[in-house]
Amino acid sequence: MKIVYMGTPDFSVGALEALIEAGHEVTAVVTQPDKPKGRSGQVQCSPVKSCALKYGIPVFQPVKIKTPEAIAQLETYEADVYVVAAFGQILSKQILEMPKFGCVNIHASLLPKYRGAAPINQCIIDGEKETGVTIMQMDAGVDTGDILTQKKVTIEVKETAESLFDKLAKAGAELIVETLPLLEQGGITPVKQDERLATHVKMMDKSMGRIDWEQDAAVIERLVRGLNAWPSAYTSYHGKTVKIWDSDVVSKNGDGTDKPGTIVAVAKDSFDVACGDGILRINELQLEGKKRMDTKSFLLGNQWKAGMCLGD
Repeated sequence: MKIVYMGTPDFSVGALEALIEAGHEVTAVVTQPDKPKGRSGQVQCSPVKSCALKYGIPVFQPVKIKTPEAIAQLETYEADVYVVAAFGQILSKQILEMPKFGCVNIHASLLPKYRGAAPINQCIIDGEKETGVTIMQMDAGVDTGDILTQKKVTIEVKETAESLFDKLAKAGAELIVETLPLLEQGGITPVKQDERLATHVKMMDKSMGRIDWEQDAAVIERLVRGLNAWPSAYTSYHGKTVKIWDSDVVSKNGDGTDKPGTIVAVAKDSFDVACGDGILRINELQLEGKKRMDTKSFLLGNQWKAGMCLGD
């Protein structure tokens, strides 16, 4: 098939490469404009643009995809279908109807659950046991279109958003390659989403990572994994931010005698923190201005003791 591919972050790269390797003709790649990144402010292109340039595919980077000028440019590219994966802009009804087979989206959840911008993070935070990817026929709503195909992915006990991101990107790449021939041949019966089961998640921001030690240890442990690697879960000590990168629940039922946030025990390679219910063991952390390190290395240079209290 002739494809216009729309995507921006790392998540979108695997599917683009898989489509090329499967023999589809990608006539153009549409991605977000280059942006300054990091402290240096150096302008960098998106991972999808880098991939497209490697394969010599024309790249289009509209500031707003809905403008008449952008639509006119899209019309110059031949396409049987538009494949969209974390592009970052909402498509208009006019664009959705342009290609013969419409626009299909690779979404990182088992729709209708976890519509929205951060399904990978949220399913871990919520304690789900499985998630997956959905190939959806796009409509005017946000992740509301008919389901074409789905693939389930197990969420492991110590799964982080970063590791799950990689698994779902791979699953999405495999599924879109399997789906397009079926779509072209009329071998798919679209399934409408059950609105009663729909959930929506908003975009992640740094404020979501602040740990509330009044919460259960199990809830905080999921937050740590769900926000790893960005924006990360964090607490504070003497006015400095402390990021928590790895933790374990060592007791689900605390005795309630210690104030939440209090360090109740310190070992050579970890320390335990009292929570609203239960105890959380910290295995890896990062003090503001310092490198990320395992707790054993951290304690060699920081004399943290039982009785110290984390948080505001």
